[in-house]
Formats: sequence, structure tokens, C-alpha cells
Amino acid sequence: MNKLTKVGCSALCGSLAAISAANAGDLSVTGGAHVTYMSNSTADTGNPFGMASAVTFAGSGELDNGWTYGLTIDETDTVAFSAARINLTMGGLGTIEFDQGNSGNGIAAYDNVLPTAWEEAHGAGLSGGVKTVLGVGASDNIQYTLPTVLGTTIAVTYAREVGSSDTADKSTGHTSDNVEDGVDLTIKMNPSLGTEILSGLNIYAGASTIDVTDTANQLEDKYEGVGAVVYALGPVEVGAMWSGSYDGTASGYHSYKNHGFGIAFNVNDDFSVSYGEYQTRKAGYDTDETQGGPEDRVVEVTSWQAAYTMGGASFRVADVKADNVLFDKNQDQSATIVSLGLAF
Repeated sequence: MNKLTKVGCSALCGSLAAISAANAGDLSVTGGAHVTYMSNSTADTGNPFGMASAVTFAGSGELDNGWTYGLTIDETDTVAFSAARINLTMGGLGTIEFDQGNSGNGIAAYDNVLPTAWEEAHGAGLSGGVKTVLGVGASDNIQYTLPTVLGTTIAVTYAREVGSSDTADKSTGHTSDNVEDGVDLTIKMNPSLGTEILSGLNIYAGASTIDVTDTANQLEDKYEGVGAVVYALGPVEVGAMWSGSYDGTASGYHSYKNHGFGIAFNVNDDFSVSYGEYQTRKAGYDTDETQGGPEDRVVEVTSWQAAYTMGGASFRVADVKADNVLFDKNQDQSATIVSLGLAF
């Protein structure tokens, strides 16, 4: 009897040790609150006040061999699920990341890397309907990132079925839009070559291809690409980017070309100002329907911004102008947005 008791105790202690080891990581919670005032001079503003909040749970741990792992869960307003990521960093073997929701992996991570004091030119509250590249970033995906070598980082992102997201464990996800596998390839280079003058130079590039099987509607595979150059020298940072997409449709416009420019100046550690612009142009036309004039094929958004940080609070203002909103030459809009952000 005593022997059995000892065996049971040993088994229990072993189980407790295993549980303790399995829960040896750390879990932290961060968040933020955001209040805005928006005045649209070309439309009925209505209630100009808006608010948003976000919470992020981040867990991390380490294996016996030195590999590390992590979990990130993002939640937006009303504690609504946004995205989740699990990563395993394998030292010199690189990193594998499993993503759900709007992860921003693949070329979506480089859709607009231009310098700014606050938001992208089209992201401060008046988008104008510009197009950006997305690739497989909004689908359940797996990304493998090679270790950075000579300032160069390469990543490959794969989605088994583009459009499928937030799939629960022990289940499968499916979409019925005849869009299947997708692959993104991205590269970021910092070719400083050991020099101080080039240390602030970053070059981004990426490409995406998505298989389409809906031959009945004459759809073809989808392709996207993006490239950008950003250079920082002292308090000044400038950048330019280009991107394009082919959506495979057989009628109307099937392609979009985008380009943008941004410049930011850090007055000091707390105050910065910036100017940015982003333009989308419709391209490629496969039918004899009316194409419209040049203004109906181009959307352009420009924005002046300023931001001041004081501890955990940030005060931001943006003046935004959008021409030919939603590719309509009769829809020019402008707005001023004032923002208060609080970090926790």
C-alpha cells in the first residue's frame, strides 16, 4: 500500500511539474483609447466625435533548446476579435508564424511604408476609395521568415484558401468564391554596407499570386506587386512607393496602379510633422463600355499632419484632401481631423 502511495505521489508530482513547465511563459496586456473630432467641409458632418479602443494580449515563452514562441491576440472596439498570431522563432532557422484574421502578413505589410507623423495619407479619416495591395494577409496564413543576413530579410507567406479566416481549432475553413491558394514573397533590405550615410536606407519589395478556378466567368489568376524606398537622415525621413494589382476580371477595369510619396520631420523627440500623398489610377479596359474622362479614373489623397506626444498621450491633427472620391470627378472632399490617443 505504501509503495502504491509513493508511486501515485510521484506521478502526481511529475504531472504538476509538466504543467508548471508548460505554463512557464509570460502573458501581458496592453491597450489604447482614441477620441477624434472630424470636420468635413464638403459633406454633412453630423456628430463630429468618434471613439475607438483596442486591447492586445501578448504571451511569450522559451523552449529548452533556446527557441522562443509567442501568441498575440488583437481586439478592437467592444472587445471584438481582430487577429491572432502564433510564432515560433527557431534561432538560425528563422521564424514560422501562424496567422488568423487581418494579420497584415505578406505584401500587406508593405502596402504603404511611407513616413508619417500619424497615419497614412488615406488613413486619417478620408480614404477617397484608393486601392492598396493585400495579397493573402487577410486570410488564414502561414509565414516563414528567414534570418536577417547582411541587412536583408526575406519572407514567404502561404494561404491554403484565400478568403478563409478565423478557423477554429479541430475544424476547417472554406469559401465559395472559387479563389484557392495564394503565395506572397516579400523582401526588405537595409544596404548600409557598414556606412553611417546608408544606415537609414530601407528598400521594400513584394509580389503576390492567387489561384482562381472560376473559368465560367472568365476570371483569371490575381497578381499584385509593391515596391518602396524609404530614407532617413537625421530628423528627416522621405519615401516613395509604387504598387499595382491585376484582379483577373474579364470586363471593365481589371488593373489598378498606385503610387505615393511622404516626408516627415521630427522637430524633437515629442513633436513631428509630415506631408503625404497617395494616388490610385484605373488601368486596363476589356470592353467597349464608356470609360469616362481622366478624372473618373484617378483618385488622389493628400494630407498634412502633426503629432505631439506627452507621456502616454498623443495629440494629432490631420488636414486631408481627396480628389475624385470613388473615381467620380464630381466628388472632391476635404476634412480636418483632431485626435487624442491614450496608451495603457
